[in-house]
Parts: sequence; C-alpha cells; structure tokens
Amino acid sequence: MIFTHSDETLDVTLLLFSGLSLLSLAATLDPMRGANRVLGRTAYRWKLVSMDGQMPVASCGLPIPVDGAFAPADPQDALIVLAAFEAANYATPRILRALRAGATRSKIVGGIESGSWLMGFAGLLDGRRATTHWEDLEDFAARFPHVDVQPDRFVVDEPVFTTGGATPALDCMLSLIRARNGYSAALDVASLYIYEEMRTGSDVQPIVSLGRIGQHEPRVAKAIRIMETHIDRPVTIAAIARRVDLSTRGLETLFLKTIDVSPGAYYVALRLSAARRLVLDTSLPIADIAERTGFSAIASLSRAYRRQFGVPPSAARRARL
Repeated sequence: MIFTHSDETLDVTLLLFSGLSLLSLAATLDPMRGANRVLGRTAYRWKLVSMDGQMPVASCGLPIPVDGAFAPADPQDALIVLAAFEAANYATPRILRALRAGATRSKIVGGIESGSWLMGFAGLLDGRRATTHWEDLEDFAARFPHVDVQPDRFVVDEPVFTTGGATPALDCMLSLIRARNGYSAALDVASLYIYEEMRTGSDVQPIVSLGRIGQHEPRVAKAIRIMETHIDRPVTIAAIARRVDLSTRGLETLFLKTIDVSPGAYYVALRLSAARRLVLDTSLPIADIAERTGFSAIASLSRAYRRQFGVPPSAARRARL
C-alpha cells in the first residue's frame, strides 16, 4: 500500500499518451515536486515515459519531453497512466499487454482522467471501485460492467486508483501526500498553489464549477446541482424551488440576481451543453442524445440546439469530421 505513512522515497512512472490534458499532467506531477520542496528531501521521484519513447502531444498541441520508452519489466512503486480524448484508440493488444505487465511490477496503478479507460480495457479495474471524468461516467459504466463506477472526484481501491480530471488529480495527490507525509505537509503543498479546498475522494464531481457562487448564494448552487443530476429527466423549476426552500418566484429572482439568467433558461442551456458534448465527442445517434439530455424528440433537440449554437446537431457533427 502506498496511501499510508512512509519516510521512503516513492518511485513513480508517469505513462503519457497524446491528447492528455496539460493541466492534468501538472496536477499529477507538480504536487510531488512541491512535496519534495516543503519536506526538504526526495520523498517522490518520477520519470515520464511514452509507449515508444517519442514526445506525446498534449491536447493544447504542446509536445512533452519524456525520459524514454515505457519498459513494463521495470519495477516502480506507482504506475500512473495519463490519457484523454479517444483513449480507446490506444487500447491495442500491444499496449494493453504492456499495461498488464507493468501492473505486475507496480504496487499501485493509477488512471488520470481517461487513463482509467485504458486501465479498464486492460482488465485492471474489474471487481474494483473506479471513476473517470464526469462526461464519460455513463459510457464508462456501460463499457465496463464489472467495475463499480463511482461519480467521486477520485477513488482509491488499492492496488488501483482513478481520478476524474485535473483538480481531482490534485486532490488525489494531496491525499497521497497527507497519507505518506502528514496533514501539515499536504497543507503546505496546497498552499504553494494557493489551493484552499482540499477535497475528499467521495466528493461528487460537479458538472459546473460554481466557485464563489456556492459561498455567496448556496441556494442557487444547490439548485444547479439538482439540475445537473436531472439532465436526462428534467424536473420542473417549481419542484427545484421547493427542494431549496424557495418559491418559484423567489428562485427566479435569486438566479437573475446571482447569474443574470432565469433558472429555466439556465437549465435548458445546461442540457444543451451536455447535448453538444455528446454530438461532438461521441458517435451516439442523435435520437439517443435527445433522450439522454431530456428532449422529447430529435426535432425538439434540433430546434433548441440551432437556437443555442446556430446549427442543428447533425450539421455540427458533420463539421467536426
């Protein structure tokens, strides 16, 4: 187990795939550097590798230098897989064999964002709790029925751990530092980034990052969270208002005052944003997308989508190709 107190150096291999989020990489790597700084010793040692030793390219187009090719036979304390955007394209027999071989030489294997998909394809998550980015949770659960999929920010189920994205990766690494090096060290590392909200793994991933809204007007934040959890089966604004102990008019007033839009308009925009991600990032039929985002028919989705984005979903998908 690595999520336990230890004064030994933790050797970490970061296996990078093109398309990864640069922010997810930084959130995984830099807390280890920060821990070494605040502890005044090498508590964490890492190397960056790719499957072929070539520089992977981040989603922003930036090539990332690596230390060489992944060597599955080399031992390490932790093997962390970082991937995003069409991670399934990398799930080739050769890569999955290498992941399984590397797992046997590691005390723990971690998946950051879509890295959990590659772990799932390799069979490393079967019978375990896991998570991935919130956009993919439903598809992830359908693809890996033997995995206990959680909507949490990060999940540690040794000998595996998985995170939902960049800030959950930071939370996970701070949790690791806290477990190994103490709460004070984790707070000091968080302070390096002026990061004041260390979160637990069991915190559910938000669809919308509410920031100060939750502090300034928690009833609006709670209403938005209710909307997020009812994308496919929308509830009425009156029902949402009752759940936050307000009248419908009171909720409308708070929304207009806080975010300058009515709750009904915000709810529709939230569902259309979810539809747009499915249109552009998946090959799901438009009818399925309409059902998943709470529209009664393709025509209803198309009209709303055109009003919001200027083109119907079918045209948006064709333009993507």
